[in-house]
Amino acid sequence: MTTRREDPVKIAIVGDRFMLPSMFESAIRARCPNALDIATVELPWPDEPMLHGYAMPGMDGLKEYQGDPDEVLGYVGDAEIVVTQLAPFSAKMLDRLPKLKMIAVSRGGPVNIDMAGARARGVLVVNTPGRNASAVAEFTIGAIIAETRLMTRGHDALRKGLWRGDLYRADLVGEEISQMTIGVIGYGHIGTKVARLLKAFGARILVADPYVLLSAEDARDGVRLVALDQLLADSDVVTLHARVTPETRGFIGRNEFAAMRRGAYFINTARGAMVDYDALTQALKSGHLRGAMLETFAIEPTPPGLELLQLENVTLTRHIAGASIRTVRFAAETAAEEVRRYLAGEGPLNPC
Repeated sequence: MTTRREDPVKIAIVGDRFMLPSMFESAIRARCPNALDIATVELPWPDEPMLHGYAMPGMDGLKEYQGDPDEVLGYVGDAEIVVTQLAPFSAKMLDRLPKLKMIAVSRGGPVNIDMAGARARGVLVVNTPGRNASAVAEFTIGAIIAETRLMTRGHDALRKGLWRGDLYRADLVGEEISQMTIGVIGYGHIGTKVARLLKAFGARILVADPYVLLSAEDARDGVRLVALDQLLADSDVVTLHARVTPETRGFIGRNEFAAMRRGAYFINTARGAMVDYDALTQALKSGHLRGAMLETFAIEPTPPGLELLQLENVTLTRHIAGASIRTVRFAAETAAEEVRRYLAGEGPLNPC
């Protein structure tokens, strides 16, 4: 049960057109029956792109966010709790919010928060890890199939009025997943779900992640934990699921693509900052890699003249692998549970 207070607790919900304010509010009210003073506002993401802290004066502690700082301060006012996905909170902004005690960020990492500034000011920040793991894992399986089985080649041709009979030729068709070795780089919330799905197809699965140990179930099912260089050399498909850290930034580059099997495929449904896309472009143009599927890029939106976008042996989408209604529901419910715990005087489940 939540503790009772004389005055309603003020909560500011800064949602957007994916993480809908109404879903946040419904989840919070379902868990917190006591009187709450909830104000909501909707940002225009994803119809309008996010901004990057390194490019904006005074926002250097943030990676990506959306919302004008002064407008966000107006939305929040004297709220004690903020629930958001993308609203920015720099150190200077936090100085102007003395009544703010908690920020619930409905994403895997609080990249829109200056965490050092929040800690210094005693503001609790919680997040919703694994919110889109299921969505991204399912999307990854679709990405592998779409690229290896030439779905987008046929799609592009039919859009142009062409019937490509050659897509049935033995020298062009791809293997079935059951016949392939698939290397999974990064074995957290998403990577483990990708492997679980791949098991159902009968794939041989290799995992590279220096910070994990395989479960007994994985060992029984034949999943192998190997070094990155062995995974690259032995995999027909390499799929990336690591997090961006100083260690992983740009760690898949020219040498790594050269180490992959000739004719292999590269899949990225993680983050573009981990990949040297110029090196990937050259590996695809040379024919060393047979194909790639990409839904995330180093710069988003992508520059219009990016050569990678013009290559035929690439399947492309914008950054949508995590976009599902389950992701919205799960993130809203997880954030609401953190609000309930805070109001009840209980410890957070996912402190940042």
